[in-house]
Amino acid sequence: MSLLPSLLFVLMVTMAAAGPLCPGFYSQTCPQAEAIVRDVMRKAMATEPRSVASVMRFQFHDCFVNGCDASLLLDDTPSMLGEKLALSNINSLRSFEVVDEIKEALEKACPGVVSCADIIIMAARDAVALTGGPDWEVRLGRRDSLTASQEQSSNIMPSPRTNASSLIDLFSKYNLSVQDLVALSGSHSIGEARCFSIMFRLYNQSGLGKPDPAIDPGFRATLDKLCPLDVDQNVTGALDATSRLFDNQYFKDLVAGRGFLNSDQTLFTFPQTREYVTLFSNDENEFFKAFVEGMLKLGELQSGQPGEIRTNCRKVNSQAVDV
Repeated sequence: MSLLPSLLFVLMVTMAAAGPLCPGFYSQTCPQAEAIVRDVMRKAMATEPRSVASVMRFQFHDCFVNGCDASLLLDDTPSMLGEKLALSNINSLRSFEVVDEIKEALEKACPGVVSCADIIIMAARDAVALTGGPDWEVRLGRRDSLTASQEQSSNIMPSPRTNASSLIDLFSKYNLSVQDLVALSGSHSIGEARCFSIMFRLYNQSGLGKPDPAIDPGFRATLDKLCPLDVDQNVTGALDATSRLFDNQYFKDLVAGRGFLNSDQTLFTFPQTREYVTLFSNDENEFFKAFVEGMLKLGELQSGQPGEIRTNCRKVNSQAVDV
């Protein structure tokens, strides 16, 4: 039985009890915090352009599982299976070392002040801004969780096979609207995904050995070449035609039947989400505005559980001391 309904109920009930978040939270205790985060992100992008898109994804994979508490960053321990090897994360999430570098820089400047949960929020914003997307003022003041749950992450996070109807249901449980869903899906404006995520679309979407009919034939030929049946399924392809630039090309691709993931393309084939895909494909400013609004709402999710300011994002402080 899935734990999703009960977990979401707990999350929604305790959200209101969590501490308030606010802009400029570190203005007195670590005034250079946001500048430090952006500097490390800029250097990471220069070294490996894909890394910033990877780090941006952390906000989604962290906040949907018991709120934005950096539980995603915890390594496994003998008594706890962390979220890094959850079904939606294993062989998919990467660039954890960028967060390690940010944390190390912040600990040198302001020891024990800036939470790993806030680092994720700041770094996600910077990933967007540094690749040509909107910039915005983030709300900070989160604390880091004392535990993580691989099972909860596997139960909650959607798969690349998910359709728009299921995504609408999931987002609504977090008080995120259909517009939020479509705008936040625009995070796929940058980055890449694995052949593993689309093999069924190319070769067995119908269960009868046929491809997804929603794929543009020319694009399908490109994907067939990238991901043949005998491919190493960790080979990656661009999520849109301008995968290093945060823009509205992602939505233009969906309109043209050139969405990489099934969960993306279904946003255009499903009537309730199609209107927003069309709007954002025609008006980049509307997309940027809705994306910022969605990211702020997503960042507000908190579990209300006890937390701390980890000195090492991979371990709770008691473990860090013991090592």
